[in-house]
Amino acid sequence: MTALPERRRGRRVVVPGRPGGRVRATLDARLLDLSNSGARIEHQNQLRPGFACTLELPPAIGGLVLPVHVVRSVVVGTEESPTGERLLRYESGLTFANLTGEQREALEAVLKRFAPGESLGDGRLVF
Repeated sequence: MTALPERRRGRRVVVPGRPGGRVRATLDARLLDLSNSGARIEHQNQLRPGFACTLELPPAIGGLVLPVHVVRSVVVGTEESPTGERLLRYESGLTFANLTGEQREALEAVLKRFAPGESLGDGRLVF
């Protein structure tokens, strides 16, 4: 049997005890609404209820980074990508988790800037 050539660029080692770690990823989303207890977003990647992450508001509306939990996530339709691929469109409800007093004050300041029903700009955010 012929040995396959090594494809790794570096040495890999087994980590004893399998310690926990954290993987961070970026998910583009559109902010649909915002309150002092949470937010509703629209996006193209699945989020599972219970998932803990952060919500980054765009600089135009405060630039806050707030810890959230996904409460619900449902498919609300499809859309076509620039390459012609059909993508699922999800809508998710998020609840703020363990906000500091400073984060709550900053969020309240953002909310006071907008009248009920007023647009929050283009709503683009990073998640």
